[in-house]
Amino acid sequence: MVESYGDTVTELTRELVRCPSVSGEESAVAEALKKAMESLDFDEVHRDRFGNIIGVIKGSRPGPCVLLDGHIDTVPVPDASVWSVPPFSGEVREGRVYGRGASDMKGAVAAMTVAASAFARSTNRDFAGTICVAGVVHEECFEGVAAREISQQFKPDYVIIGEASELNLKIGQRGRAEIVVETDGVPAHSANPEKGVNAVHSMTRLIRRMEEIEPDSHPILGDGICVLTDIKSTPYPGASVVPSNCRVTYDRRLLVGEDRDSVLAPFEKAIAELKLADSDFEARVYFASDEQPCYTGAAIEGTRFFPAWLYGEEEGFVAAVLAELQQAGLKPAISHYAFCTNGSHYAGEAGIATLGFGPSRENLAHTIDEYIEIEQLQQGVVGYQAILKGLLNL
Repeated sequence: MVESYGDTVTELTRELVRCPSVSGEESAVAEALKKAMESLDFDEVHRDRFGNIIGVIKGSRPGPCVLLDGHIDTVPVPDASVWSVPPFSGEVREGRVYGRGASDMKGAVAAMTVAASAFARSTNRDFAGTICVAGVVHEECFEGVAAREISQQFKPDYVIIGEASELNLKIGQRGRAEIVVETDGVPAHSANPEKGVNAVHSMTRLIRRMEEIEPDSHPILGDGICVLTDIKSTPYPGASVVPSNCRVTYDRRLLVGEDRDSVLAPFEKAIAELKLADSDFEARVYFASDEQPCYTGAAIEGTRFFPAWLYGEEEGFVAAVLAELQQAGLKPAISHYAFCTNGSHYAGEAGIATLGFGPSRENLAHTIDEYIEIEQLQQGVVGYQAILKGLLNL
């Protein structure tokens, strides 16, 4: 079995956790990761315009590029007083490293970094190919958007997503879209509502119509669910005014093969039917988009449509990775992620062979007293070395 480098990965995880890094404010953790890569003898360390940190280790011969991908941004800590440990302490207790981002996913980034260095050392760089380890920014807000910059520059042949999987092998995920629907009305004084058109009433009719639609389903990924997540009328507050606009957002979980047109089609059909029945009905539907600042001063922007992806267990690269993980003493099950990851870009958009493998449990992300087990970290280092062996020997 390859080495776990237990103390090294634990201390690097703690160091990264001690750097608060809400999306757009990853400067400190990016610098810490860059210094770690340099101290661990990476050949090159790059920082792109968004602030992604990419460490590169080159083999002695030409070959495929394997990218290990982990995001370094976290969700906020709204109230540190409800934590039993300071959320940015990296405190070790009962075999666990505690802190915001420990599980999601600074522990995995540390394990990837240490594993890449260990693999280079154990092989004396006598392998065909290139290893890249990416600490990615803004993933919590824009799954896969910052990753586009990385794939364009480094052109990986294989990508390993380090999101928590309890050291199981993930061969796919549902995608995600944020769909915005707006209805327009005619404002009027609420003492004379018949003189206006109530946009909220129009929206409730549309919502009822959408609730009648059965989601498509996939035998592995499950249902392409569509959930209403917020609603707001204009003006707000609306004292004595019939609302002239109503806006709702739907969270739509995507299945493989779905594109932007097919996802919007049921909404567009419902709007057209309601318009045909009532000439006063006015509505439109579109995908949400956003723009946020990066710590580098650049702006990152994107439409919130992140595709699904799935590979078969019989794929050669899947079989090669599974065999090496088993040879290293691990016993991974094959499954898929329940949530969206940067794989939406690598596999869903760019068609790059992608797998998921990471330490810790999915349900620890974004929680109070977030932690990662040190044993999982150590086994993650073992697993990533095995994965590199499997992919670079293909």
